Amino acid sequence: MALSSNCRTYLPPREQGTGLPSFPEVVELNVGGQVYFTRHSTLVGTPHSLLWKMFTPKRDTANDLAKDSKGRFFIDRDGFLFRYILDYLRDKQVVLPDHFPEKGRLRREAEYFQLPDLVKLLAPDDNKQSPDDYCHSDYEEVSQGSDTRICPPSSLLPPDRKWGFITIGYRGSCTIGRESQADAKFRRVPRILVCGRIALVKEVFGESLNESRDPDRAPERYTSRFYLKFKHLERAFDMLSECGFHMVACNSSVTASFVNQYTDDKVWSSYTEYVFYRKYKTFLRAT
Repeated sequence: MALSSNCRTYLPPREQGTGLPSFPEVVELNVGGQVYFTRHSTLVGTPHSLLWKMFTPKRDTANDLAKDSKGRFFIDRDGFLFRYILDYLRDKQVVLPDHFPEKGRLRREAEYFQLPDLVKLLAPDDNKQSPDDYCHSDYEEVSQGSDTRICPPSSLLPPDRKWGFITIGYRGSCTIGRESQADAKFRRVPRILVCGRIALVKEVFGESLNESRDPDRAPERYTSRFYLKFKHLERAFDMLSECGFHMVACNSSVTASFVNQYTDDKVWSSYTEYVFYRKYKTFLRAT
């Protein structure tokens, strides 16, 4: 959130005659490592909520609240999801991104912050359950102790359904010497990995798929071991776009390791995933 230069926090003074601490007009919060700035009136705008209780001036309240090393008020909750809590406190409504996967966790945060109206807004609608809400993984392959929803019986899902996710993975590496980065040697691993439901993956990529690492897989099952016979990401993206898929997420990780104990040269390796999705509603309208 952008702030003007004159917005900063300060130690709360005590009000004359009452002995009660007052909070600054703009409060700086550290929620699970994420820093937020908001008005004090926003935090206390919903009576009887947890934040209202925490930031309503009472004797010794400000002194009792935990703070980090920079003097920010610290709340040990999910820092990413707190942005939606703040949105609700400001507007009394919340707008979530498409295909938002954290709705259950956000509802739990709303319960923690004692916001019953937000909890109701996030309650699942049993009468209008979308197939998108189902778990997209093989039922028998769920590991014990994992935090995942139980998938419905396959009889509840149409076997030829055309919606769903496809993930494209791509690896790359380079070696950089100590003397100059200009001597970097790049090496691309010529293998584009494909993850998703077999029927959906085959519809998009067809004969371009190499299935040797995961052969004879039933169409309704899922795979993470297929890869493409060509080496260009743009071609894979074009094929997905032509079939009505849109990119909804991507992430990348980078690691470094020394080539050997006798040199300072390092090998940098990267792995990037691109997640594509095609809506079921498109096919629902077509039928």
